Amino acid sequence: MPAALPPRATLPETALRQLFLDARTVNGFLDIPVPPALLEQVYALACMGATSMNCQPTRFVMLASRAARERMEPLLMPGNRAKTLAAPVCVIVATDTRFYEHLPELWHDASAREMFAADPALASATAARNSTLGGAYLMLAARALGLDCGPMSGFDADAVNAEFFPDGRWRANFLVNLGYGDAASVFPRNPRLPFATACQVL
Repeated sequence: MPAALPPRATLPETALRQLFLDARTVNGFLDIPVPPALLEQVYALACMGATSMNCQPTRFVMLASRAARERMEPLLMPGNRAKTLAAPVCVIVATDTRFYEHLPELWHDASAREMFAADPALASATAARNSTLGGAYLMLAARALGLDCGPMSGFDADAVNAEFFPDGRWRANFLVNLGYGDAASVFPRNPRLPFATACQVL
């Protein structure tokens, strides 16, 4: 019989609460800055998340200055404008459409670059799927380091791409405001689907 795998420790309840059970989408932030070094720590954790063939197509544009967020403000739906201006950081979670150009340094088989370059549909699907994963990893990393997140999809993607990515290589996926959340800005938690509705065990 194969040897039993050593047991892995379960995260303590406090960690599970910080990452999932008590974590909430915040709509307002305390007036506390997020230092650049902390943003680097967030990325250092987020980039360790798994992506197919280690393709890492997610790009993060961190709008940490008010001037940068003012460029974003008119491109948002009205309900997202004031809170984004007030947030310490607004992250554009973007997709590098030519992510495969980095594969020779990221994947053990350099021919993967040509595989994606020759198949635009495969490259597009792979980039979209994995850049969304990257954005989720960013949120978990931020929460693990004590930050709160306000993810958003209420923006004009074409306008954001024109403003921030005029060369067309990167494309906006979604936005995440980061900072230390104001508890008063949190809406009541909406219900989650039960296991029996959302899952099958075959």
